[in-house]
Amino acid sequence: MKSTLLNLTLFFLLIMNVNTGVAKEKSIDKKWWKESVFYQIYMPSYADSNGDGYGDFKGMTDKLDYLQSLGIKGIWLTPFLTSPKVDNGYDIADYYEVDPTYGTKADFDIFLKEAHQRGIKVIIDMVLNHTSTDCKWFQESRKSKDNPYRDYYIWKDEPNNWESLFGGTAWQKDSLTNQYYYHKFDVRMADLNWANPEVVSEVQNILRFWLDAGVDGFRLDVINFLNTDGITTDNPTKDGQQDHVNDINQSGVKDAMRIIKATVNEYDDRFIVGEIGSDKIEVLRQYQAQDLLDVVFNFNFGSIASFSAQRIFDELQSMEENMSNYPTLFFGSHDMPRMIDRLADGDQDRATALAALMLTAKGVPFIYYGEEIGMHNIIAQNFDEMVDIQGRTQYRLALEEGKSLDEALRFGNEHNRDKSRSPMHWNGDAFAGFSNEKTWIKINPDYKSLNVEALTSQKGSILNIYKALIALRNSKKVLQYGEYENLEYEDNQISFTRSFEGDKITVVINFGIEKEITLPKGTSVLMGSKHLKPNSFIVYRKLKD
Repeated sequence: MKSTLLNLTLFFLLIMNVNTGVAKEKSIDKKWWKESVFYQIYMPSYADSNGDGYGDFKGMTDKLDYLQSLGIKGIWLTPFLTSPKVDNGYDIADYYEVDPTYGTKADFDIFLKEAHQRGIKVIIDMVLNHTSTDCKWFQESRKSKDNPYRDYYIWKDEPNNWESLFGGTAWQKDSLTNQYYYHKFDVRMADLNWANPEVVSEVQNILRFWLDAGVDGFRLDVINFLNTDGITTDNPTKDGQQDHVNDINQSGVKDAMRIIKATVNEYDDRFIVGEIGSDKIEVLRQYQAQDLLDVVFNFNFGSIASFSAQRIFDELQSMEENMSNYPTLFFGSHDMPRMIDRLADGDQDRATALAALMLTAKGVPFIYYGEEIGMHNIIAQNFDEMVDIQGRTQYRLALEEGKSLDEALRFGNEHNRDKSRSPMHWNGDAFAGFSNEKTWIKINPDYKSLNVEALTSQKGSILNIYKALIALRNSKKVLQYGEYENLEYEDNQISFTRSFEGDKITVVINFGIEKEITLPKGTSVLMGSKHLKPNSFIVYRKLKD
């Protein structure tokens, strides 16, 4: 009898262990966006099909085979809705119409269908903090104080001290009613009043419209800037600079995010990434939650101003310790200088090593268009070459402060976001194969040698290394879902091992001096070499015991 009881006990313990293991497997939250390498397309600059100098949907559709060959599984499109393009589409005038510059809604539908047929998901930029002053809502709002649209925006008899992030005051007096409206960014971009339930309802309808159209999710622009609590007290100043404590991260922002997330969750398997205006991990982490944002852009990692292997490692470690879900991994965007110039001093080897880190570490990687071919910054040589509203505003403010033309140009270029927005280099033909007639912004003259066509045929080119790294990540679940077994830094060398379902891959990235490393027995080198030159890497797999 005792023997029978013992056997039954062992049997039930075995069942419990098996069930526990199964439960553990089920607890792994498998999502398509965790398995995807994303690619940001800056709409005006990717591919122009009609010779007007601006990228468009027909041009992008023609390039989907290239993105598929690169291994891209997700695309982030910057704004393409009707806009006067004061800020290149981040000033939306009509949330339901495609801007004619980029084509038609039918062109968008074809692009989306073709992307999906290639296994590529598409998320779109959605700007919910403000609209263009050309928007029908604002045009109605300014007509009278009792207009039904008046409370869609924020109007005051007297402004407080809040500043625009583009420079100067955040308030503009309107002659029709002699009141001031609030604009956190450019004067032609009026902030929405999220304390008004009608605004919230309008936003929900917009999101549903594009989800019904088939988009796979949204990138939410400056989403923690939403004005949910109205205009409160003045911001304090520190060392002559305004400290934005009352006009950002208002207490109602999370409630607004919950409404957005609940609306998106009405549809299956969608994805939300939020741009949070901060590089502080303690700020970023609070917006990542099941009922808030799936992921946030980790500017603590991605917007490092200059290269430091120690700083990069510290931020990797901080994200591992602080983020509740996956972090995001990126080194470039339309708001930052090109990664190869900002972090690699123009060195392709270091840029490639940084790419290896981005594509093998734990997180969701975002490649900025042209990064895969090592595109460099463009610099405005005069005011007329400066397109970005932020750069132009700072140039004018410098002149108003009595700066010389040269000083104003230098100051404007410091804030100018045009640096990373030049047209994609497809080949060495006129206009870099981007267009056959003209471009909306200057092309970097190095396009004749630095282009997709030339680099595709060069063994060991930065483009082909990107392709190999992405293919490796796409083929190894451990690089999509693996947890860190270790994450270490020593002598300008970052290394980590990721493990998943018994599979282990180790990555060593050397930003220091040349060295030879000893590999454990029973390993297979997947990329790179154990002879690590400066700015090189190795990826190897420990074979199962």
